[in-house]
Amino acid sequence: MMRTLAEILPGIIEFRHALHRIPEMAGAEFETARAIRERLAGLDLEVLPPFLGTDVVAILHGRGPGRNVTLRADIDALRVHEETGAAYASRHDGRMHACGHDGHAAMVMGAAELLASRRDSFDGSVRFVWQPGEENRAMGRDLIEAGALENPRADLVTALHGMPGLPVGVLALRNGAMMASCAHFKVTIRGRGGHSSRPHQAIDPVVAAAAIVVELQSVVSRRIDPQQAAVLSVCRIAGGELANVIPDEVVLEGTARALDMEVAAALETGLREVVEAVSRAHRTRCEIDYRLAYPVTLNAPEPTALARRVIRETVGDERFVELAASSMEAEDFAYYLQRYPGVYVKLGTGENCPALHNSKFDFPDAALAAGIEYLVNFTSAGLMTE
Repeated sequence: MMRTLAEILPGIIEFRHALHRIPEMAGAEFETARAIRERLAGLDLEVLPPFLGTDVVAILHGRGPGRNVTLRADIDALRVHEETGAAYASRHDGRMHACGHDGHAAMVMGAAELLASRRDSFDGSVRFVWQPGEENRAMGRDLIEAGALENPRADLVTALHGMPGLPVGVLALRNGAMMASCAHFKVTIRGRGGHSSRPHQAIDPVVAAAAIVVELQSVVSRRIDPQQAAVLSVCRIAGGELANVIPDEVVLEGTARALDMEVAAALETGLREVVEAVSRAHRTRCEIDYRLAYPVTLNAPEPTALARRVIRETVGDERFVELAASSMEAEDFAYYLQRYPGVYVKLGTGENCPALHNSKFDFPDAALAAGIEYLVNFTSAGLMTE
């Protein structure tokens, strides 16, 4: 029997609350994966064994052969102490769903429940992916490399992410770069420790590290075209234990972000050259660990046009926003979009909603319906697209 959104929505809200109570870190989402698999048990889908241990991938087969549309949600949480005061607040101290992944997972489940009841109305297949480890570990890349989006190969992919600042239920996108690349770097500056009263007998890594932090500010301002977006941030400095001891080493950590992969490469080159030159000038030795964790999240023109049409038909022109600017945040859905045609869409969580990764963020239940409708309608349109 074909089910309606109104029929399933109360259960999906309860499901989101249940996931919100059990936030788990990247690669350790065992309770979350079990809860998802238990809910899928009654839908008669082909639920695959895990590719990475805590992922859940399920395939809905229609009445005959055809295209495949893949819907993806991320399921990991953050190491943040929850302060929402919600009745369904985290039971895991020091961890919470501060990025709304409980909402993402619930919306894909809602789409699975509705589409499963309509399997006799379409040809092709729908793949539902609940992916672990989006935060910091970019496990979407590993899931794709493991073949999770093959057999059948995805013809079209999409994902939603909550966006504070947009009214609840508003859907937003843009063609091209939606989100930035992100590289994580760790720089270790090694000198020679000594007494603070005799700095001439030491080789001070603190002074070298301070000079490096200052000089790195010139990488974006003097090496990157001013019309290109780029950010280089040193976010952690660690070194020394006592006020009167010059330490042997200092560690700097941060991120470099860009909306173009050539710019991303220029950031790495600039950082390496600055760190090595300044370290040498201060007689210290340096070690650089630079890792591109996330490429640019790029929406392809045709899937974006399809999503734009679906959104307008689903929620109306007044609930659609064409984003003028990209975000400098990063997202491992970028790896999906590198290999498969697709589109990444933002979903409003409220104009006064706390920021993502904030201890008071709570994905609003009122946004779930618009997200589920988009996923279902995009899937239906995508299955019919040649």
